[in-house]
Amino acid sequence: MSLKADLTSADLADIRLSVLGAADPLGIASDLAHAAGSGGFADPGDAAPALTLAAEIAESRSKLDAALTYVDQAVAAFAGRDDSPAAAAHALRARILFRAGRDDEALAELEPLRPLILQYPDAAAYISAALVAGGRAREAEQWLTAAVQESLAQRGGTEPADSADAGLLFFLLQQRHRLRHVLGLQHDAHDNLAERLEAKLAGTVARAESAVAGDPLFWPRAEFDALAKRWPELAESYGPDWDEHRARIERDMSLKSGAGLHVLPASVAGLAAYAGADGDPAARPVRDAYARTLTAAAINWPPERNAACWCGSGAKYKKCCLPRARS
Repeated sequence: MSLKADLTSADLADIRLSVLGAADPLGIASDLAHAAGSGGFADPGDAAPALTLAAEIAESRSKLDAALTYVDQAVAAFAGRDDSPAAAAHALRARILFRAGRDDEALAELEPLRPLILQYPDAAAYISAALVAGGRAREAEQWLTAAVQESLAQRGGTEPADSADAGLLFFLLQQRHRLRHVLGLQHDAHDNLAERLEAKLAGTVARAESAVAGDPLFWPRAEFDALAKRWPELAESYGPDWDEHRARIERDMSLKSGAGLHVLPASVAGLAAYAGADGDPAARPVRDAYARTLTAAAINWPPERNAACWCGSGAKYKKCCLPRARS
């Protein structure tokens, strides 16, 4: 098949959700790679994620040579970046190398990523998954243990009071706890801390599913569309469409008082990675905990009346979401 011209991130999200059920997924992977190399994206920054997706498609069909070609191009396109999407491409390359029996090269790919475990929840999930796919679940557990210990050391050894206080540490504890359960390892002090924090988080969830969280997750338009397709049951929580979603947030925020109000831009990939293999993204405790990892990307609310709206529409706030608080 041939993809349309000027692909967008929303198109990529749609392709990711539908490609495995397509008649020719490998053809779509080839088209994505061609579009990435020929300027077929409205935003050139989408070329690297498109190559990563092409590699994932080829790997899913056990076409490892093609997958490696695509992921090599993705890694090159991400050159100089050390953020979560770049880490995902490197981790995918390692996973493909593991599957090709090139374990030493796979480990060499992953080792430089270890510092990112302490920066990005998504990166911790991608790296651990690659090690597990390579039959190295024990190493994944050891890397997560080292990250937990370092995170605790950065806190001066002080145990967090709750999951909100723990931040990224809570995510690392959860990932490690689940992996140790799969490995059949006995509980240790870190496992106990993970369970205590999870219990405290569950005990704080007393509001209805449709209520907006204190730190509300905001799904930009492309992410909202992807969310509705992947987890349609979440429509009750976030709204039947994007306009209603941002209207709910605007109304909820307008009823609050005090300084420091903000919304948290979320992503489908981020929530899926946070939930992991055993979590339920539709469960409110999981989404609330995910929200606590997004504070670095928080959008202050409200903007000035003549400033760009917080929802990312490009329109002025006074003409975009501000009137929605009264609708």
